[in-house]
Amino acid sequence: MRFLTCAVALFFVLQGPKVLLGQQRGEQNQQGQTQQQQQAPGNKKDQAPAPSNRLTIEVTGGDSNQPVENASVYVKTIEQHLIKDKKFEVQVKTNQKGTAHVPDAPLGRVEIQIVAEGWKTYGHWFDITDPQQVIKIHLEKPPKWY
Repeated sequence: MRFLTCAVALFFVLQGPKVLLGQQRGEQNQQGQTQQQQQAPGNKKDQAPAPSNRLTIEVTGGDSNQPVENASVYVKTIEQHLIKDKKFEVQVKTNQKGTAHVPDAPLGRVEIQIVAEGWKTYGHWFDITDPQQVIKIHLEKPPKWY
C-alpha cells in the first residue's frame, strides 16, 4: 500500500498541474488551437528549402541537345579534416525538362555523376562558388557493340 501511494505521488509530481487541471495533450485552448498547431511555425522540417539556395543541373544529350529525363544525378563531396573526413552525398532525379535541383548543396569542390539508361555515364569534378549556380551537362550515346 505504501508503494502504491509513493507511485501515485511521484506520478503527480512528474506530470505537474496538467493532470490536476484536466489539460490533456492535443486538447484545444480558448482560441481553438491545439498545442501542435501553436508550435507549427517553428518546425523547420516541414518547410521546403529556400529556392535561392539550391544547385541546378541541366542534363541534355544527343546531337539535338534533347533533355534527358529520369536520369540519376549524384552529388558528392568530401571535406578533409585531420581526424575524420566529413562526407556529403545526395541523389536526385531529373524531371521531364532534364533539370535536377540539389537543395542546400555544399560550396567548394564536388563530384557530379550522371547515370541514365541509354546514355554514356558521366562523372566530373566541379568547383561550386555560388549556391544558385546552374551546371549544364551534355551526355553522349554509348559506343555500338558488335
